[in-house]
Amino acid sequence: MGGHTLHIDIAIIGGGVAGLWALNQLRNRGYSAALFEQRALGSYQTIGSQGMIHGGVKYALAGAWRGDAQTISAMPAAWRRCLAGTGAVDLRGCRVLSEEFFLWSSGDLQSRLGAFFASQLLRGHVRKVASKDYPAPLRSGQFRGQVYRLADLVLDVHSLVNTLASRQRDAIFAIDWARAGLRREGRQAVLALPDCTVVPQQLLLTAGAGNEHLVAGLASTRPQMQRRPLQQVLVRHHYQEPFYGHCMGTNPSPRLTISSHRDHTGQPVWYLGGDLSTGAADASPQQLILRAQEELAGLMPWLDLGASEWATLKLDRAEPRQSTLLRPERAYVGKLDGVENARAAWPTKLTLCPDLGDEILQQLASEQILPRHPQELAALDHLGRPGVATPYWDTLFPCAG
Repeated sequence: MGGHTLHIDIAIIGGGVAGLWALNQLRNRGYSAALFEQRALGSYQTIGSQGMIHGGVKYALAGAWRGDAQTISAMPAAWRRCLAGTGAVDLRGCRVLSEEFFLWSSGDLQSRLGAFFASQLLRGHVRKVASKDYPAPLRSGQFRGQVYRLADLVLDVHSLVNTLASRQRDAIFAIDWARAGLRREGRQAVLALPDCTVVPQQLLLTAGAGNEHLVAGLASTRPQMQRRPLQQVLVRHHYQEPFYGHCMGTNPSPRLTISSHRDHTGQPVWYLGGDLSTGAADASPQQLILRAQEELAGLMPWLDLGASEWATLKLDRAEPRQSTLLRPERAYVGKLDGVENARAAWPTKLTLCPDLGDEILQQLASEQILPRHPQELAALDHLGRPGVATPYWDTLFPCAG
């Protein structure tokens, strides 16, 4: 510890999509910002995302279209601007898996879905699909439900992390917490590194579940964090047709969510979420895999996935604590109690990253925290650079490759 002192505008701790998005948006606005990550970029929660960028429609079926729906409904358009290179962050080159995804129901929910999607509120967000245009897994004479197309996006999350990192590679650094630490000097937070002390105008914590430890380490009690555990299922198979969709059941959230991916050998993998993953977070992998097999067999009995391999993945979605412990529907940025120059941030879901970036900038502007220092970070180059996290479908199947 010790050495020289480096003054910068923003120090970001945490290299998931939240930190990378904030780094890009801040530096695009002229801030001297540096990001520090202990592991690979996108590790854990980010690389575990299904990549669906949605406008909230999937949560609205049971009347859960709340007052803050306007924020999330604007997100797909914000992402499209970024993908075109005209938004707050340049995502040109990020791989888009699908320009749409589907919402389908079993036969017993047909009238309910029809009435819901005919409402004026959602007109323009969804479109009913003719049977001849059903996605391949639902193109069966045995299917008796309804299918709607949502004009939303599915992104390759590994490509997203790579794209965000490539835009600001010189501002991203590896950090070894065995040799580094956050500390308080009065009511100010500083980052002590080998041979250098970083003194930021603002410290931004974007470490997901790691925020809880970082906040406590600065002797602060707020913001508080909550964890919503889930256990996803992955199935590697030989069915070549991609599928991105939500099956609606009786809950406001999807009964089952399917996204399609390919491992590094090109073999198809379905990643299964929705109520299947949230309702069985504590189940054994064997129990959950059996439940997933029964769910797919019940919803699409005509589908032959062939000789499939199955795996599960446990994750904690880290979010700011809510009084009801429900999912927050806005990005969150909050000041640390007792630390004048530190904030913790959670996008709360991948879709809301543009909202997170805007909220950070608005808070900085409201306190007149403007760019002051040059974007010159060569003094940190000795720390090295973190790599990018490997997708779970390349690590959970041991025979891959």
